[in-house]
Formats: sequence, C-alpha cells, structure tokens
Amino acid sequence: MDRSDGTEPAGTFVQAGGVRLHYHEVGHGDPLICLHGAGPGASAWSNFKSNVGAFASRHRVFLVDLPQYGRSEKVAITGGRLTFTARVLDAFMEAVGLTSAHVLGNSMGGQVALKMAIETPHRVKRIAVLGASPISFSALTPLPVEGVRLIQTYYRGGEGPTRAKMRALMETLVATPGIVTDEMVEERYAASADPEVVALFTKTPPQNEDLFADLGKVAAPTLVLWGQDDRFGALEIGLLLLKRLQNARMVLFPRCGHWAHVERAEEFNHLVLDFFAGG
Repeated sequence: MDRSDGTEPAGTFVQAGGVRLHYHEVGHGDPLICLHGAGPGASAWSNFKSNVGAFASRHRVFLVDLPQYGRSEKVAITGGRLTFTARVLDAFMEAVGLTSAHVLGNSMGGQVALKMAIETPHRVKRIAVLGASPISFSALTPLPVEGVRLIQTYYRGGEGPTRAKMRALMETLVATPGIVTDEMVEERYAASADPEVVALFTKTPPQNEDLFADLGKVAAPTLVLWGQDDRFGALEIGLLLLKRLQNARMVLFPRCGHWAHVERAEEFNHLVLDFFAGG
C-alpha cells in the first residue's frame, strides 16, 4: 500500500450505520483505527500517509474517511457530530468484524475517539489523541482559536474555497510553514472544492458537542499529544484532558504545531506504537 509519491491507493467501501464509508486496511496484528481531523479537504490518507508504514509494521491498520470527508458519503449530519460519528464507527467495527481496537485520533478525530470510549467503552482498548479539543471553554485562550476561525470562514463568503485560503489554513497547522508544499495544498484544495463538498459545507454545520462532563467516564488508557505551538487547540484543554480522564499521560512537542504526526513523524510514530504496545 505504501506509495513513494504519496498518491492515495484504492481503498474499500462498506455500509455502516446508514453511511457508505471508505477506508484503507493494511498490515497485521492488533487492530488500530486512525481518525482524521475536520479541516477542509481532510481524509484519512492525507492525514496519516506519513505514519501508516510504521503503524502497519505492528498493527492491522484501518484508515477511515469519516462521514462527509474523503471518499465517504457526503451525508447530512443532524444533531451532534460526535454522537453521529461514534455511532457510525460502532457499526463500522461490526461490519468489518472488529470486537475492539486501539484508536488514534487527530483533532476532531480525537474527539470522536473519546466519544467512542464514553458511549461504547467495550470497543476501545487504548486511545491516542492529538490536539483534540472536546471542551468548549478555556480560561486562558480566547475561543475559537485562530485555526478554527479559518475553518469556519473557509466555505463562507463570496469567493468560497481558494488555494490561498487553503495555504493559509495549512500553514497554521504547523510551526514551520515551509513544510507545506504546493502539492500538499493542491491535494487538500481539490478535495475541498468538490461541488458536492462545497454544497454540503455551505449549509448549517453539524452541532458541536462538549464532552467535559463525561470525560471522567473514559477508562481506556489515553495518550494526550500536543504541539507547544498548536493554533488549532488551546494547550490548557490538553491539560484539562490529562486531569479529567481516568488514566492519561501527556507528551508535549516543543516548536511544533497541530500536526505533530507530520512535523515530528518519526518521534510521533515511536511514541504512539510504544503506547499501544503497553509501554
């Protein structure tokens, strides 16, 4: 499955919870489900292509395009996004024959992972979340943060999606803007500008959900990962996760943004694999 040029290989489709989901499966071993973030043009492959080779050396990896993203169905979500997506992923695990799995979630994907651990704890072994903000308040940082504002305005306004908007958004994801190449921008822009996607995201977005009151229910061992210079998630929210979750530890990446899995891929892969192995 590994592609040296970064192009996405063919995947598989499955019907789960009334949604046609697209996913990639690679590797052997303890199951690991990878959930991407909610930025325009996001998909499981675009988020985790720097990590999938390392993960697949030890795990049976599922890169899942969440509802509305990647090649999955552009279904309208009514009610809370996390509740809807956690329900669909429960059905996905049933459809592909998984009793339980480790879950890695980037940003919104991390919020979904935590919601899964709250609603279907029997499904979740260990969780690693990167820059996930399932809490809607912060004492130290004005909300919404810079990156979230860029997402909120990406589809709104007369011009709609543009390459300039996409570059600005992607450069906010990292501490070193030079990491963002023209090819990366074009890949995400093309996905975000698909007419079906534009029509979906110019409508009323799904409801956000605050998990603060339920975080104490998360018993699964959890690794909280955060970039010191994250402009999509306030660092103090990561510290609140550390305090509220039953069994959590935290790693902070210095001079790193929201995309530690890209900026610090080798170190990130090592930490995550060691954690899922029980280390």
